[in-house]
Amino acid sequence: MSEEPMARIFVVDDTETNIDILLETLGDSYEVSVALDGPTALEDIPEREPDLILLDVMMPEMDGYEVCRRLKQDARTRGIPVIFVTAKQETEDETYGLELGAVDYITKPFSPAVVLARVKTHLQLERARRELSRSNEILEERVQQRTRELQFKNEELEETRLEIIRRLGRAAEYKDNETGLHVIRMSHYSRLLALAAGLNEKEAETLFQAAPMHDIGKIGIPDLILLKPARLTHEEWTVMRGHPEIGAGIIGQQSSPLLAIARTVAQCHHEKWDGSGYPRGLAGERIPIEARIVAIADVFDALTTKRPYKDAWPISKAVELLKEEAGSHFDPRLVPLFLSILPSILEVRESWKEREEDEHAVELR
Repeated sequence: MSEEPMARIFVVDDTETNIDILLETLGDSYEVSVALDGPTALEDIPEREPDLILLDVMMPEMDGYEVCRRLKQDARTRGIPVIFVTAKQETEDETYGLELGAVDYITKPFSPAVVLARVKTHLQLERARRELSRSNEILEERVQQRTRELQFKNEELEETRLEIIRRLGRAAEYKDNETGLHVIRMSHYSRLLALAAGLNEKEAETLFQAAPMHDIGKIGIPDLILLKPARLTHEEWTVMRGHPEIGAGIIGQQSSPLLAIARTVAQCHHEKWDGSGYPRGLAGERIPIEARIVAIADVFDALTTKRPYKDAWPISKAVELLKEEAGSHFDPRLVPLFLSILPSILEVRESWKEREEDEHAVELR
């Protein structure tokens, strides 16, 4: 086991006799460097990197106070403890020196035993401070590493949640004979309308990711009803109207904001502003705003897209329907906002328009 290196002491005093006494006192235990004036000390100390400085106060040209002030202004030396060595014993002098950054005073004529004791004490304190600083750095690095690990896990978990939502949304599409492009478009529409309605970026992004789950409940609807080419009977329509509650049940009560919004959208996107919707007959602002937004986005895309059972409506006709249904089916505040961003909506529609190839190969992005 290697021995610990000797601590380095730097002595600054304009009196050679004092220098000799301090060298004799400290030389056996420490590596001692000296300077006879302030300017020389300021030049040599950064190179020597001492662990402690003994600094005379009364010196010509530049006194110890000025030397200390400059040392504390220099990033290379400000952390080195300074002990003033002085004949001054006034309280004001000591207070001034401590305010400049000194850690202690030794008065002249000094006792070798006192000098050794003070030096040892402050070296131990400095060593403890450095060890504490290193420990804090190690602890901080461990905290940062743990934080990074937790962040990675959270991101991984969030990505897993998103993937589950995407896959369940795709499952509903296959069940309902729809394309993956529908949920992409209506999800983008929902995000644009959310921002126009005053939701913040994070809330709008959460809705964008949750919107594909709006029809997940159709998984629970029998194919004979869901895919029936003819008009549904009253009993069949009653079954079909159960898909929002089925969707809410599939998602369940979750602490995740994303899944909570997905559940809200699945359960409430068929509610109507006038209370005539289903499954619970909610009206007005009792319908969560996320569901009111998705209702407009979903209907607009359904109207303007060709399906096996209908042709695509012209944009103008779909716009007229939104206007007519504002205040009955749709939130009357959201419809004008949707129309105000219609150029952006149509850009999304063009970017994700239907093509003849297998649309189920397209992922929600």
